[in-house]
Amino acid sequence: MVGGDQRKTLRDFVIPGVQGNTSIITHPVVDAHNIELKPTLISVVQQSQFGETPLEDPNLHLMVFLELCKMLKLNGVSSDAIRLHLFSFSLRDKGRAWLHSLSSGCITTWD
Repeated sequence: MVGGDQRKTLRDFVIPGVQGNTSIITHPVVDAHNIELKPTLISVVQQSQFGETPLEDPNLHLMVFLELCKMLKLNGVSSDAIRLHLFSFSLRDKGRAWLHSLSSGCITTWD
């Protein structure tokens, strides 16, 4: 672009940008220095992902997800914070698309 021209090029539309992207899920402040989710735990959550197909039951998905979250205890981290950090890993396909269609910061608590 010459002379400060502000028009977008085709390349600008192809390369994903990160400016303005904010998280849909607002994670609560925790007393712990950081939350470390082990790859094994994430893998377990991903084995029961919800993708919003006609054969999947969203209520059953949430029940299984909450059971998995109950097994995890971290010092200084509330169960709410654990659920909010893991939830996006439990979705795929249409379920993940639904999550990303929500307004930024609209999920702030699990209850």
